[in-house]
Amino acid sequence: MNILILGSGGREHALAWAVLQNPKTDRLIVAPGNAGIAQIAEVAVIDILSGEEVVQLCADEAIDFLIIGPEGPLAAGVADSARAAGILTFGPSAAAARLEASKAFTKEICDACAAPTAAYARFTDAAAARDYVRAQGAPIVIKADGLAAGKGVVVAETLDQALAAIDAMFGGSLGAAGAEVVIEEFMVGEEASFFVLTDGINALPIGTAQDHKRAFDGDTGPNTGGMGAYSPAPVLTDDIAEITMDKIILPTIAEMARRGTPYSGVLYAGLMIEGGQPRLVEYNARFGDPETQVLMMRLGGQVLDAMLACANGTLEKMQINWADDHAITVVMAANGYPSAYEKGSQIGGLNTLPGTSRQMVFHAGTTEKDGQIVANGGRVLNITARAQTLAAARALAYDMAAKIDWPQGFYRSDIGHRAL
Repeated sequence: MNILILGSGGREHALAWAVLQNPKTDRLIVAPGNAGIAQIAEVAVIDILSGEEVVQLCADEAIDFLIIGPEGPLAAGVADSARAAGILTFGPSAAAARLEASKAFTKEICDACAAPTAAYARFTDAAAARDYVRAQGAPIVIKADGLAAGKGVVVAETLDQALAAIDAMFGGSLGAAGAEVVIEEFMVGEEASFFVLTDGINALPIGTAQDHKRAFDGDTGPNTGGMGAYSPAPVLTDDIAEITMDKIILPTIAEMARRGTPYSGVLYAGLMIEGGQPRLVEYNARFGDPETQVLMMRLGGQVLDAMLACANGTLEKMQINWADDHAITVVMAANGYPSAYEKGSQIGGLNTLPGTSRQMVFHAGTTEKDGQIVANGGRVLNITARAQTLAAARALAYDMAAKIDWPQGFYRSDIGHRAL
């Protein structure tokens, strides 16, 4: 098969790496890719938010299967354009991707199917939102309704922080994403990520993970897109996974189908777990980043078969074969991230590191300049390892991280601490 993956991050490098392990893959193109992806696959430069350009590339390169990585193209309807052109596609329609693209829509779905989630209210008026927050008190969670590249959620510990977040969002700090705001109760418990594939009817769990959102050790510092992750997540036991399927995932899939917008693709549920009971924090309409890196390390080439079954509507015949192992990824980020950071610094030592089924450096924000790998983003590298125990995987990952020569970068030294 000729396969096209859309995206340029660590998620897409990990997907490409796994897809290439499957003998069904004859040719792999990633658009636009990054420096690490370019070492294992062909890359193509197109506007991945343009359905027209994606469809044209698929026609030019005789693509048999399209895998959409990030949320942007999904919200822009690229999956719809591809399916209309007869291209077998992995990823939900724009209407179904509203489960990520609109926080208010997700709450509406939860209400309709009685999926447990945080109590909430939604606002298009700043004054009314401020009045609500004053009445509720802090801590409280302020969410921009739309896509905001991971910057649209503020967990306000004080009333002043909550009011400032409301003023910023309605003041245009996040553009159109903040035109509507969802305000939620602050949920206590332990967070975990649950991933399922669905063809609109059937659902197949494909793994659990926990990530670390705060920038620095001890879960301190500002929120980020994720500074590391590990899989499986011990807190997400088999019993809790079963409750999640019965009370959250399957009712959501049924409600989306009932509305005439069946959901096909990966459904990533962020959960808050307390007292053995899960509640939905949010949905994502694509694989998580950096959770994908640990999932792909554990799944390998079978993930392509699962994605094909999902796209073909034959998911009920598919099963995942899990090894009894653990994977961990450590994010190396540019100094200053998630605030201002510099691009262009050279990264050394990468060519001395292993690239095997147990140890791999996935590139996120990198490019190549004059034959050298240079930083080109906030989160730059994902040092990933797999072993029989989480402690052993962690030791492998940090041994690799120590050998990377990049003074302009930093990483947390305690990824996996909650499980260990």
